[in-house]
Amino acid sequence: MNKKILFFLVTTGVPFSSVAGSLVCENTKVTKVAYHANNRLMVQLENMNRPVFFCNPETQWSVSGTNYVMGPETCKTVFSMFLTAKATGATITRVHFDGEHVPAKCDQWGAWNSAVIRYVNF
Repeated sequence: MNKKILFFLVTTGVPFSSVAGSLVCENTKVTKVAYHANNRLMVQLENMNRPVFFCNPETQWSVSGTNYVMGPETCKTVFSMFLTAKATGATITRVHFDGEHVPAKCDQWGAWNSAVIRYVNF
């Protein structure tokens, strides 16, 4: 019976809910920190192929595929952490990215992707 239901869903084009990406990039350095209009901040780590939008310092940041959010004050704090790590050459121990466009590996980001950072440590 379950096979018939699955066959029906596949053949009728009923969309399946997708599982959002979750990724941890570890033991890396910050190579880029950037601002991009309108009010979005970006970061690229050494083991990432592209920078990613991660927050807006003016409003709560959210992306599809996750319930995590980042508030404006947290955004500013995390951006300051990345600036400090970039300026001092410190190694970032762990960064957790979540969202619909988060890839399976740190070096597989698509152009202009956005994510929520749920954890950063250095």
